[in-house]
Amino acid sequence: MSDLLNVLVIVAVITLVVVRQFKPQRLTSEGRSWWLLPAVLGFLAVREPGLIDSAHPTGSAALLAVGVVLGLLTGAAWAWTTRIWTDADGQVWSAGRVVTAVAWVLGAGLRFGLYGVAVLVGVHLGTQATMLSVAATLLARTGTLMWRAQQLRPTYRVAAGG
Repeated sequence: MSDLLNVLVIVAVITLVVVRQFKPQRLTSEGRSWWLLPAVLGFLAVREPGLIDSAHPTGSAALLAVGVVLGLLTGAAWAWTTRIWTDADGQVWSAGRVVTAVAWVLGAGLRFGLYGVAVLVGVHLGTQATMLSVAATLLARTGTLMWRAQQLRPTYRVAAGG
């Protein structure tokens, strides 16, 4: 896939996920495919050569690993700052808050900082590295949200007689 197409995919996925995070959405445990989008992005990132800068393989691999770890941490922070609750029917809902946006912006800032470090040391981090980091972010976010949702107890009350 070309770099331009990679950028378009990354922007489209981020836009879709970020915009949707602020609308209340029902989390379903039946939909076990929450990992599918991150898996597709990860596959697209690693399927072509160029993920690692051949001129600086060690530095490139290290920066790629840091980028993935930053993605995982950003995704987890994003999920932990998301409000989740149960309705009267026991359905689990989620919605982002202002602090969720702050977590996401800080994570993006760290990612840009990582790109700055790469430029300073002369390592090329391409769109594939960004796509892999976004995949890690989405995997950690959704996985953490699903785990949190499983921990919730329904907020409705059952009458004393059953």
